[in-house]
Amino acid sequence: MSYKAEYIWIDGTEPTAKLRSKTKILADGAAPPEWGFDGSSTNQAEGHASDCILKPVASYPDPIRGGDHRLVLCEVYNVADGAPHASNTRARLRPVAERFAAQEPIFGIEQEYTFFQGSRPLGFPENGFPAPQGGYYCGVGADEIYGREIVEAHLENCLKAGLGLSGINAEVMPGQWEFQVGPLSPLEVSDQLWIARWLLYRTAEDFGVSATLDPKPAKGDWNGAGAHTNFSTKAMREGYDAIIAACDALGQEGKPLEHVRNYGVGVEDRLTGAHETAPWDQYSYGVSNRGASVRIPWQVERDKKGYIEDRRPNANCDPYVVTRLMVDTVCTELEKADLA
Repeated sequence: MSYKAEYIWIDGTEPTAKLRSKTKILADGAAPPEWGFDGSSTNQAEGHASDCILKPVASYPDPIRGGDHRLVLCEVYNVADGAPHASNTRARLRPVAERFAAQEPIFGIEQEYTFFQGSRPLGFPENGFPAPQGGYYCGVGADEIYGREIVEAHLENCLKAGLGLSGINAEVMPGQWEFQVGPLSPLEVSDQLWIARWLLYRTAEDFGVSATLDPKPAKGDWNGAGAHTNFSTKAMREGYDAIIAACDALGQEGKPLEHVRNYGVGVEDRLTGAHETAPWDQYSYGVSNRGASVRIPWQVERDKKGYIEDRRPNANCDPYVVTRLMVDTVCTELEKADLA
């Protein structure tokens, strides 16, 4: 007897990495071993030394194939020196997550995305444009909602895979949706977001539709697509001083640009100061303010404890990078201020 293990990894495509996967047949009960692949075809090696190593780091039930089949998330390593590949951003998150584990950082990431059919967003007519934004967000009805059957199938697949999804909703632009992953630890939320993305693409494939994480999929007066990142530590969940310290830490000299430059390609097109965004080159925070870089939810101010929402990450961000930067910046400052 055997089972199918779908090995999933992040490639070296620039400026935005892609997901890749292939299937290995394994004997029942056998743990997924290390495996190799042609890195010259994934922008991770040159042809004269093309082999790269896949090291399994997490495994989930495969909701597409069912049964005992598995989805296997992998890190990429070099053959020559056995070190993490330059594209392996998960390896750079691990030591930061371990260093600040005592502060118990957790994340909830809101992944926005847009369905496309051919060259147009799903719901956009062949000639012209749909009605202006207004009724699509959390809407209902065939005149305002496009792709719900795919969204429901994707949600079901994620839940069958054991992923920590906490919700879905239709977004502001036609054909645009969101799912939320978390609250989970930095590595868990990042791993599960990448698997949820893979399941999104794979589920939409069966409907003849593509999904894009482009941060500005339709030019003009249409919302972009982000990955709003909700974050807290134990101290933030217990007191308001740590909330304000976290917001201030993200605004310290050099930090706003360091973060935003690593929050996904095309951030300048999305963070314009319009469409519920703050300008990409200006940092701000405020209570209940969706026009700020970082929002403090109203109930957090009321309760004097909770979490913050960094609204700057793009839909196409790398969650390993985003969580690493946020943990490092905020937890370092909380430690210095004796608020950890």
